[in-house]
Amino acid sequence: MTTSLLFNKPFRVLSQFSPDPGKQTLADYIDLPGVYAAGRLDFDSEGLMLLTDDGALQARVSNPRHKMPKRYLAQVEGQPDQAALETLARGVELKDGLTRPARVSAVDEPGWLWPRDPPIRARRQIPTQWLQLEINEGRNRQVRRMTAAVGHPTLRLVRIAIGDWTLGELRPGEYRIL
Repeated sequence: MTTSLLFNKPFRVLSQFSPDPGKQTLADYIDLPGVYAAGRLDFDSEGLMLLTDDGALQARVSNPRHKMPKRYLAQVEGQPDQAALETLARGVELKDGLTRPARVSAVDEPGWLWPRDPPIRARRQIPTQWLQLEINEGRNRQVRRMTAAVGHPTLRLVRIAIGDWTLGELRPGEYRIL
């Protein structure tokens, strides 16, 4: 029998079980032997991760050729105009090539979202905007690089879905067995 779980990775937690001096890892939250992360989530990003001991499932989630969609909420600096949103939707030219098209929309700040500790830096003169982005590839820091490329650096990034799996009611540091 396989074991798979959904985990809400807190801010500033490494997406690995191996210890790293001075940093929290998945081992600080999950005490189930044999499960491994299906894909990664940056140290400074938050949200949904899938962990499993099923190698085929892990490959289906993490290998870009399967085009498993991943949905994010990104709080960006400034307020992207329609041209910036269209550029994100068409694909953005990054140093490692053109990204696949993304589904993107400006959204209101989610009322259900937990406060981040520490909070993002707020600047009185520069507004922020929340975007919902769905991508189906997983380059290193891709969403952050995409928003920066259109002039709106990401201040906070929360993954809310992987394929049909969603964050749901999971609070930071919580997991549920599938």
